[in-house]
Amino acid sequence: MGHIHAHEKGIAVIGKVTPEFAQILTPQALDFVVRLVRKFEGRRRELMQARAARQVEFDAGRRPDFLPQTRHIREGNWTVPPAPHDLQDRRVEITGPVDRKMIINALNSGANVFMADFEDSCSPTWQNIIQGQINLRDAVHRTISYNSTGGKQYKLNNRTATLMVRPRGWHLPENHVQVDGQPVSAAIFDFALYFFHNINELLARDTGAYFYLPKIESHLEARLWNDIFNLAQDEFGIPRGTIKATVLIETVLAAFEMEEILYELREHSAGLNAGRWDYIFSCIKKFRNDPDFILADRSHVTMTSPFMRAYALLLIKTCHKHGAHAMGGMAAQIPINTDAAANEAALAKVRADKDREAADGYDGTWVAHPKLIAVAKASFDAVMSAPNQIHKNRDDVMVKAADLLAFGPEKPITEHGLRMNINVGLQYLGAWLAGVGCVPICNLMEDAATAEIARSQIWQWIRSPKGVLEDGRKVTKEMFREFLPQELAKIRHELGDRQFDRVGRYGEAAMIFDEITTNNDFVEFFTLPGYAHLK
Repeated sequence: MGHIHAHEKGIAVIGKVTPEFAQILTPQALDFVVRLVRKFEGRRRELMQARAARQVEFDAGRRPDFLPQTRHIREGNWTVPPAPHDLQDRRVEITGPVDRKMIINALNSGANVFMADFEDSCSPTWQNIIQGQINLRDAVHRTISYNSTGGKQYKLNNRTATLMVRPRGWHLPENHVQVDGQPVSAAIFDFALYFFHNINELLARDTGAYFYLPKIESHLEARLWNDIFNLAQDEFGIPRGTIKATVLIETVLAAFEMEEILYELREHSAGLNAGRWDYIFSCIKKFRNDPDFILADRSHVTMTSPFMRAYALLLIKTCHKHGAHAMGGMAAQIPINTDAAANEAALAKVRADKDREAADGYDGTWVAHPKLIAVAKASFDAVMSAPNQIHKNRDDVMVKAADLLAFGPEKPITEHGLRMNINVGLQYLGAWLAGVGCVPICNLMEDAATAEIARSQIWQWIRSPKGVLEDGRKVTKEMFREFLPQELAKIRHELGDRQFDRVGRYGEAAMIFDEITTNNDFVEFFTLPGYAHLK
């Protein structure tokens, strides 16, 4: 093992480089990273500064609205190009991290699309990120296989799901690689390596480089992606528009710029997705200092809550108006093999959720587990004889800015809800620190968004005058610190000492959770301070 130090080219790889990793971190691939970083890093930083400036405005009481300067785009009669043949029918998409066995099982699952995730369901250890690139390269070239410790061999079926890749968000660095003395953008790094190593093989196999773009907050952030796509395609001599990207509308600010985001990505656009959990986190984060804003226990904030319903319908209307796919949100349930009644109740929730999405006009939806594919597919098969419902206009949907901000419910906030936030946050953060970013907790497959909602709710409940339990007690730092060790002890008891010590870094998670929850300065993403603790 060694390190690459290519300072003469302005790039330094600080992470360990095995012979296998060196196949990904080639001089040519790293040159491509350098060109993208030098061209676009300045704009990325400006956009992050713009996020901070907007937060100052929200802290002062301002609320977002549709942009007057882009009214002509919202009123324009434009469409995006039709999706490529293998993205026409997306009625069920499965997601998961870039783990080798996961990739094989997901591509073989029977879903229409598999979104391989470098972001919220992947703990960004150096090992996970570079091994993930190796795994995707092998999947694209159809050489991927995996042998379990029990001797079972996994390999790809002849027919597999269409592959999409989610790079990390604009806010995250990749500290193991520096260009001109600064850590590179994780988003650019993930995109560049996947595109560089796979675009020619993808095109040879009659598919393309398809992406999901996370955490976008404005159409200018989408424009940056579009410009990166153009440069990448130009360098490889392939037509602009070959890349396709679906944007996750998972921030409340992006909801006000959905049409503009589609417009910026026009020839590269593969629609929008309703990223429900991060969307809730974004609402809490943006309006955390507003004394009139509060959300109830996480379990009570659902897709039928007024602000969530408005956002979900506006997304369909926006996409179909401009000829793009509208993708529904995640069903995070996982099978409960030990309790048939509980399992059927969970499946009934999934069925109701997917029935609603299909009837509303979504073109497809997300699931976290292969055993939910049939349930979700049945909901869409019942209303879709064609590959999608893009033809289904929702001109009846009229959503104003106030509807997107009609937050609720405000009650109940309960001790159980507070304890669940602590418990789930600890379990997730402990596993994430140990290198696992996709974690089964309470019969749900949780990713980073869950932990973000949990810790941001507690942060706000402590500081808001409305942060009062239904029994009249005010949520305080003292109450949080009383419950934190109790929930940590519960996790130890449930897992057992051996599993607790082997699986996650829960004690360290408790210290980080305490720090970011009790600190008066709100941490934008727990993954930023958490990243320094990854091994």
